[in-house]
Order: sequence, then C-alpha cells, then structure tokens
Amino acid sequence: MRDRAAARNQFTAVGRRKTSIAKVLLQPGAGNVIVNGQPMEERFPRSSHQHAITLPLRVTNMIGAYNVLAQVQGGGVTGQAGAIVHATARALVKAEEATKPLLRQAGLLTRDPRAKERKKPGLKRARKAPQYTKR
Repeated sequence: MRDRAAARNQFTAVGRRKTSIAKVLLQPGAGNVIVNGQPMEERFPRSSHQHAITLPLRVTNMIGAYNVLAQVQGGGVTGQAGAIVHATARALVKAEEATKPLLRQAGLLTRDPRAKERKKPGLKRARKAPQYTKR
C-alpha cells in the first residue's frame, strides 16, 4: 500500500532521438538530474547538452520541483541528450497536464524523426557517388 502512495508522485516516460532510447523517472525533489547513475555534469560535460536536458524543466518553471532519473542507451551523446529531453517533457505532461501547451509550443513533445540515411548500392555513402572519370 505504501509503494502505491510513493508511486503516485512518480511519473515515467520514454523518449527517443536518432538511435537513442531514454527512460525517465520524475519524482518530487530538489532538481537533481541523474543519468545512468551519474550526475548530469559528469555524463554530459558539454554545456549545450546540459542546457538542452534541463530545457523542459525551465520552460515550465519546475527546475527545482522534480528530480530527473534517466536511463539512456544507444546512439551518441547528442542523441542521448535529445532522448532525455523528449522523455522528460512527456513525463512532465503526465505529472501536470497544464504544462502541455508550453512544451508543445517549445517543440519538446514532438519526436525528432531525423535519422541516419541508409547506404545505397554503388555509392560510397548514402548520397556520395564515386568521382566521375571521363576517360
């Protein structure tokens, strides 16, 4: 019974970006962001990634209201940061429905569909062709 009461204040969501998948758990707290068991500053040393990860909380003015616990796998650093942003925004909507218009306007609820294009036969990469020789 006690676990259910604790679970009511926790909100989970899944976010995706490129080939990265992030599972986020939002719980009331001081605003700590933990990614794969490490503080965000250790896992993402680049300030642009840190800025992006906290963007959903800043847009909704909840920077000190929730702790963000994220498990992320696959892809690279930028894709993982984007997946955490997507998952955090979705979890905030579950926590408080009133935040949905703010997050939608900021473009944080829409999954970014861009991914690496597949390599085509006869080409070096997806679109790069071998150099043309006339003779």
